[in-house]
Amino acid sequence: MKVLVLGANGQLGLDLCKLYPPRHPAFELLPFTRNKLDVSDLIDIAPTLEANAFDVLVNCTGYHKTDEVETNATLAFTVNAHAVRIMAEICHKKHAKLIHISTDYVFSGEAVQPYTESDCPRPINVYGASKAMGEMLALMTHDQVYIVRVASLFGSAGASGKGGNFVETMLRIAKEKGEVRVVNDIVMSPTATADIVDGIVTLIEKQSEPGIYHAVNSGQATWYEFAREIIKRADIKAAVIPLTSSEFPTVARRPAYSVLDNSKLSSIVGEIPHWIDALDRYLHK
Repeated sequence: MKVLVLGANGQLGLDLCKLYPPRHPAFELLPFTRNKLDVSDLIDIAPTLEANAFDVLVNCTGYHKTDEVETNATLAFTVNAHAVRIMAEICHKKHAKLIHISTDYVFSGEAVQPYTESDCPRPINVYGASKAMGEMLALMTHDQVYIVRVASLFGSAGASGKGGNFVETMLRIAKEKGEVRVVNDIVMSPTATADIVDGIVTLIEKQSEPGIYHAVNSGQATWYEFAREIIKRADIKAAVIPLTSSEFPTVARRPAYSVLDNSKLSSIVGEIPHWIDALDRYLHK
């Protein structure tokens, strides 16, 4: 089986390419970075994918700089929606599976319990709207699509173009300044890319039913609670100070509550570790 990975140098893509081959040597991995295919150029997507043989396409690409996206909607919908539709078209022609990585930001944040796959997306920012449209176009175009929603990722590569992931940012600021200030009224699902790789691989191996899956670590936390555990478990002497969102304004609105229910994926791959366990493994790798 040949698995082509788009966005192979991003946070999730890099860990997929690093962790997948040693565990599954019978699978052939084809890593594509932006140098091989820039998905913002819609004209190049179809001929590039058509020229390569693959059984599964994993799309880890995305324009995910949430605040920047607010004033670059055209590019966001190009990369996060229209490019995905073309990928789905080519996968349909090749009878290949499409695994498309999406986000918790497709939801409004008005829920009081974790979102399930059957909950209706109601994005409140441009990034979320573009990702929700990408999901819809993919599912309408091809019947072998797996929408894998992730959240608040931390992986070995850091987030490409963002200056490192949240864990690395907290460690750096804590060491430099002796304190970190973090919002305490936004609740989400901290998630290690290593555990998401296991979920994606299992979906492929078990020939699971196409559809939407929430792939996050178990548990939930505010960004403040997440930061507090990072500093504590890294044994750094620094203060962690809670803020409200109004004290830390951003260009784009964020869902106040975007925790994802991972029970559907867990029923296939087994129990998904708690985010604190994932954080410990990440810090002591």
